Amino acid sequence: MLWLFGIHQAVIYSAILEPLLLINITENITAANNGQAIPHIINLSQIQTFALMGGSGSTLCLLIATFLVSRNAVSKNVAKLSFGPGIFNINEPVLFGYPIVYNISLAIPFITVPVLGILISYLATVTGFMSPAFIQVPWTTPVFLNAWLATAGDVRAVLVQFIIFALGVLLYIPFIKVNDKVVEQEMEG
Repeated sequence: MLWLFGIHQAVIYSAILEPLLLINITENITAANNGQAIPHIINLSQIQTFALMGGSGSTLCLLIATFLVSRNAVSKNVAKLSFGPGIFNINEPVLFGYPIVYNISLAIPFITVPVLGILISYLATVTGFMSPAFIQVPWTTPVFLNAWLATAGDVRAVLVQFIIFALGVLLYIPFIKVNDKVVEQEMEG
């Protein structure tokens, strides 16, 4: 959310929330190594894997949605240039190129898609549909591979991530259409 105001959220996130999430993943790894139940569903690996697909705001969903529905040449070009880094969860090109920063028309999905990812993956884990994320994978690991690795090879986690990803794309679509209209009006005026 801080990105919407031009503040690199990793600065705040790393200082406040990440230490708590790291404790959770460390305890999960210890439990797994000792053959015990995984104690923490919410942990750094779960957040990075299911809430930050393509980086903050799950912007890989935004890029795919842009390819599908945007009529704005600039947005499509930014999406093309941002896709390569986005695969590895590096989204500064899209944050500043689209832009996301100070872009109110994309604020709702930018906040909602990651929250949806956390909720769906949490419910899938609590209900036993998928294994909990208990392995910390590098944050640059591409989508789908990271879900498989974070859950020690649980294919159902990949399915859950795919569902979250598809819903994320669908959530971004109407806002991309609005953004296209806003950009078009700005270019005319």
